[in-house]
Amino acid sequence: MAASEISARSSPAPSNPKPFPSKSAAAPRGHDASAIVAYEHYLRLPELAKLWSSKDFPQWADESILKPALQGLEITFRFISLALSDPRPYANHREWKRRLESLAARQVELIATLCEEDGGAPIADLSSVVSRTSEKSLLPRLATWEKSEDVASKILFQIESQMQRCRFTLGLGEPNLAGKPTIEYDLVVRPSDLHALKRSPGGSKDAKDHEDQALCTIQQILESWLFAARELLARIEQRMDAKDWVQAGSDCWLLERVWKLLSEVEDLHLLMDPDDFLRLKSQLGIKATSGSEALCLRSTALLQVTSSCKDLKRTVPWILGVEADPNGGPRVQDAAMRLFHSRRRGEGDNLGKINLLQALQAVEAALKRFFFAYRQVVAAVMGSLETSGNRAVYAPSEALDSLSQMFLEPPYFPSLDAAKTFLGDFWQNDLSRSGGSSSNTKRKEKRGCFAAKIPISVYNTVRNILPTPKTPKNKDPKFR
Repeated sequence: MAASEISARSSPAPSNPKPFPSKSAAAPRGHDASAIVAYEHYLRLPELAKLWSSKDFPQWADESILKPALQGLEITFRFISLALSDPRPYANHREWKRRLESLAARQVELIATLCEEDGGAPIADLSSVVSRTSEKSLLPRLATWEKSEDVASKILFQIESQMQRCRFTLGLGEPNLAGKPTIEYDLVVRPSDLHALKRSPGGSKDAKDHEDQALCTIQQILESWLFAARELLARIEQRMDAKDWVQAGSDCWLLERVWKLLSEVEDLHLLMDPDDFLRLKSQLGIKATSGSEALCLRSTALLQVTSSCKDLKRTVPWILGVEADPNGGPRVQDAAMRLFHSRRRGEGDNLGKINLLQALQAVEAALKRFFFAYRQVVAAVMGSLETSGNRAVYAPSEALDSLSQMFLEPPYFPSLDAAKTFLGDFWQNDLSRSGGSSSNTKRKEKRGCFAAKIPISVYNTVRNILPTPKTPKNKDPKFR
């Protein structure tokens, strides 16, 4: 059996001068560093990292993003084969099929969006053939297997549909009615090398131990997309530095969808058999007591991506074209309020700025939603004691478990949050003034301002953005 692969007592990982990913990310309080090493060893992340990070096509600008995304999709094909070949009579094959079909469709949608930007992807030479299908991917084989042909058929039609806006297609057996060229899938993804890493080193040799393989496969899909997310964050930073607000906003919306995909991957744990999984959990030393942490927080890539998403808050002053006030003044939120209501907010230098700011807050919401959902999954799969849920009732925030701290943190973008709060309060008071008599206007203005605890200076700033509304001349009572 795969005894103690993830526990701190497990054997050290194979030597690697550049472990994946860099351990520079700050670990949560009380986190066991040896558990991280054991986690990476169990999933064979050093070997996977070589596949994700290899630069085989120098002319392909988006290789570091698309390659791990395609490899995550290929691992999903392997998972379909694994789930449907599970001989256990109590395995829920029907729901596994639906969940994995949905997961594959979500990944195809994201990959197609990434492929819309033609960054020099390697295209197969079709001078001698009309269409080309991958020889090493598992999807064409799944399409010929009786148990999986319906799932594979739906995935192939998803590829055909989602890749319509792209110059090329994936070449996995989809109809390709438009006769598009295909990407060099086997050279990019390297399915044979990828599937050779399906078992953890020193793991169980028993082919019937499907729970161990399922857990490892779920986490490998997660790590593949985390690598892609990390590279996507690097591209966002580059585009922000170049003040390409439109493309940076598009990438941030993509990042939000990646967080939603990660939540869907973690939800697969809900289908694992309780007895078999808890037995495996005991063998692997997966626990969240003092001295250890939730399994997801042993992923250094997850910690890095989370930290990088939080650091996006530092870009807000740059986007708004102001410097943050070192004394804590409302300089940034004033600039945000002016942008939100500017009549030229979609023109000139402001083009794409609001969309980018909205996307940044969407990333925050998706990130917090991921950790909240993961905490519920842990409670459902392992029991509520594993989430340390009782501490949230009695302990201060600094004593909460790490998962609770993740989604209970204050807003990452307080200036944007305050700007929307003040602007909304202004419009509420403006509506009250326009319907009331002039004698009550000042009282309502002050009451609304102080009820929301808004500083007068900030309120006046918002007020100066808009023209003063005129009192209706019609004295009919219904207009009052």
